[in-house]
Amino acid sequence: MSIQSINPATGEVLRSFEPLGEEMLRSKIAVAHAAFKAYGEIPLEHRALCMRKLAGILEDETEELAILLTQEMGKTLESARQEVRKCAVGCRYYAENAARILSDEPIPTDLNNSFVRWDPLGVILAVMPWNFPFWQVFRFIAPALMAGNVVLLKHSSNVPQCAVAIEALVRRAGFPRGTFQTLMIESRQVESVLSDERVAAVTVTGSEAAGRAVAAQAGWLIKPSVMELGGSDPFVVMPTADLDRAIETAVKARCINNGQSCIAAKRFIVHADIYGEFEKRFVDGMEALKVGDPMKETTDIGPLATAKLVEDIELQIQAATAAGGRILCGGERMVGVGNFFEPTVLVDVPRTAAVFREEIFGPVAMLFKAASLDEAIEIANDTPFGLGASVWSRDPEEQKRLIAEVTAGQVFVNAMVASDPRLPFGGVKRSGYGRELSGAGMRAFLNAKTVVIAGVVEQTVIPFEEQTTEEPTLNVVSFDSGRFKSAFRTALKDGE
Repeated sequence: MSIQSINPATGEVLRSFEPLGEEMLRSKIAVAHAAFKAYGEIPLEHRALCMRKLAGILEDETEELAILLTQEMGKTLESARQEVRKCAVGCRYYAENAARILSDEPIPTDLNNSFVRWDPLGVILAVMPWNFPFWQVFRFIAPALMAGNVVLLKHSSNVPQCAVAIEALVRRAGFPRGTFQTLMIESRQVESVLSDERVAAVTVTGSEAAGRAVAAQAGWLIKPSVMELGGSDPFVVMPTADLDRAIETAVKARCINNGQSCIAAKRFIVHADIYGEFEKRFVDGMEALKVGDPMKETTDIGPLATAKLVEDIELQIQAATAAGGRILCGGERMVGVGNFFEPTVLVDVPRTAAVFREEIFGPVAMLFKAASLDEAIEIANDTPFGLGASVWSRDPEEQKRLIAEVTAGQVFVNAMVASDPRLPFGGVKRSGYGRELSGAGMRAFLNAKTVVIAGVVEQTVIPFEEQTTEEPTLNVVSFDSGRFKSAFRTALKDGE
């Protein structure tokens, strides 16, 4: 079966690719493995030069690349431009800060010289999603390449042209052959790539199902992994908030990237004292959004990336209304060509309903009324996810409680949740583990090597008779490899 690039606004097949066969796939892994050995000899200053050149190419070719993103994924043209520019910012950040992040860390001990050095792990497999086809990839490869790792990219199957374009950009910037390669493969082939002993680690950004599948295999193989998975981010608004700014930001936070963002606000939790005004103005804001051709500058929301996403949202809205929820606006797919869906607001969805705990990946918001700050925090945490949270209050004590008590990988006070190369990015609970971006993201795939250089000092010797010879007891959990492989392939296919 070919891998197809389909314009979500028109349904037109833009281009088709044949998946790599096993022999060619193994050849690419071999090239990456050989490249890692040579890449370590290249000075950090030269890597930084290539990374700056990559940033310059992105800036110079923003318009052409943005058109590609829009045609293949459906995001509005302006948001595509912003994404490409953000990739350039990320490249420059790591070009300028890698030396600081990678520098040895002296640690005072009783010995003469003790420190930690940071060594790259090797070939890293990156399984990336379609919703930010460039940024999701660049926010990993910029720190990875600067650190001396090499990358194999398995991009989502509906954005193959973006995957090919990124490899071409990296090569044009001067990075050596094999340091970054796109693998045009199907989901079922991820298992064999990760199983290859030459692949050292894996990072996944995507659905919970995809994360479970890859994390399970990585754990069995004892390979490091980072998981950035789903989110059902709360947007908490208290009476002390600047309501005008909160409402304006709320509409943007729900519908950014056509509503297809893991850190988009999805559950709006509003104090009872201001709920009525918030609801009315929020619904007005959602209804005012213009849905249409993403290539037009006046469009606010383009199509969803795939037809299946439209079907999934329809089922979730049906489940919400069946459980007692009400639709205040939208709720329907838009008639005509393309994967367009109306901006939608749901209220009265009971917390016992299954859809309450699901991630809705599209321009659909759920509103909830809270009688107090305690209840607002309770509702915010009543989710299996914990990626980000946006909280709105001008009261310092309320801010302290929201920061401390809302369970999330990041809390933004009086601002929309967003990723930034300078800040660690990631979640807790079923939103995943590990961090991307900042120094923490770079070090996620580095070996923190402890180095101790001793001078002539006295060393304490344990008498032989006091040394233990007992073997540690291990609790071994049996592993059904056949059942795992079947579950792996199903989960990754469904969760891509």
